[in-house]
Amino acid sequence: MNDGESRLPQDRQPELRLMAMPADTNPAGDIFGGWIMAHVDLAGGVAAIRRSRGRVATVAVNSFQFRQPVSVGDVVSFFTRIAKVGRTSITVDVEVYAERNPSHPIIVKVTEASLTYVALDGQGAKREVPPVV
Repeated sequence: MNDGESRLPQDRQPELRLMAMPADTNPAGDIFGGWIMAHVDLAGGVAAIRRSRGRVATVAVNSFQFRQPVSVGDVVSFFTRIAKVGRTSITVDVEVYAERNPSHPIIVKVTEASLTYVALDGQGAKREVPPVV
């Protein structure tokens, strides 16, 4: 492996996977960080919804680190893991990998983040996260 090269996590499937497109670039030609942040929140939200078995809202971005830029054409995979479950909250860790250069594939970890979501009822009030079934 080259320096900085990674492997996709083997113990789980991506919560979200998509290709970075030209419309998603910043003035320098790299994929805009806000695009990555939005998709990290979506992927984390999917995991939190599944665990809470209902509606959630993002309440905190605990940490967010961009490790490498993402380029047009990269296939970007967002992997999630439930880090902590509180009475009404769920903390989700998200790891983001870019698969590049299809003729000689390279996989690079580009971002990692931790977000906290709160479980909500139908009226938007906090509710308890149900136990694991």
